[in-house]
Amino acid sequence: MLFYENLEEIIFHRHEMFDVDELVILSGYVGPGPTSKLKSVPFKTSVIYGMYGSDKISQKLDHALKKLSSSKVTILYSKLAVHSKCYIWRKNANIVTALVGSANFSVSGLENPYKEVLAETTFDTFAPLNKYLNIVLENCIPCYDASVKFKKQNIVPYKNGVTQEENLPLGICRISLLGANGNVPQKSGLNWGLSSGHISLGDAYIRISKNDLQNNPTLFPPKQMLALNISKGGKKTRQNDSVEFIWDTGDVMSGLLEGSQKINGLLYPKQIASSPKKNLLGKYLRNRLNVSLDHLITRKDLENYGRTTIDISLQAEGIYYLDFSV
Repeated sequence: MLFYENLEEIIFHRHEMFDVDELVILSGYVGPGPTSKLKSVPFKTSVIYGMYGSDKISQKLDHALKKLSSSKVTILYSKLAVHSKCYIWRKNANIVTALVGSANFSVSGLENPYKEVLAETTFDTFAPLNKYLNIVLENCIPCYDASVKFKKQNIVPYKNGVTQEENLPLGICRISLLGANGNVPQKSGLNWGLSSGHISLGDAYIRISKNDLQNNPTLFPPKQMLALNISKGGKKTRQNDSVEFIWDTGDVMSGLLEGSQKINGLLYPKQIASSPKKNLLGKYLRNRLNVSLDHLITRKDLENYGRTTIDISLQAEGIYYLDFSV
């Protein structure tokens, strides 16, 4: 059987149909969101970050994953460069069932319908798959090992007309929380939830400007087409990509790259929001600003806090680090 939607739900409930005592996840890239949910699985699990062997790992992502390591959840880094995506359920170290395909163990890999697939393997593949898995396991190190190596940060500053005080290491985008007039918009952005008729108090988003996209061409990917009711010739729309946010405080949040704006004939997202609820982002930022949900955030509030911007960088596919520290 082939699966192309609801992949996370399938992975977290598949063990209910089999007699198993272990789940081993081998994934090119690993996100903290799905990993944090492994504590709900009623047996031990192991997660292998496959592309560590060639890419190393960012310190921010490593820190987030380390916090999730426990006696029940083992997080490993493969010294071999492995881009495979294998979800393997075993009993007494023998494979009982497995799914393989293109879906990374991350929000981006599991929560974007039609983007990735996973397929059931057959009994005749169990032995070679188990052999392959054991070879990878023999070439892994624990996430807390002292020999873990990190990606080097490129410290070349931008040269795209930014002012000296805004110079940043290459790969970091500084996004303003202010509008074009230099103030916080009263009914959008951080104050989106205060607009009339809005769903939830505290709803918020972070605007992505065209300058942000043009100065950071690899940070946010172009939006992909998503056809609803494909078998019936459904209308195609632009997909809001599910992603993960790691904050400077260590908090992890699921998010979306929403909306559309055109650059050079391609559509890109125009805002960052939280998921599944829009007010998760607003509540989080308002808590840091020490203001209530019904407070109209102003530039003065941000200046009192210490900054009017958020720095964002890509840590791995679909995994972003957001820095709002002062």
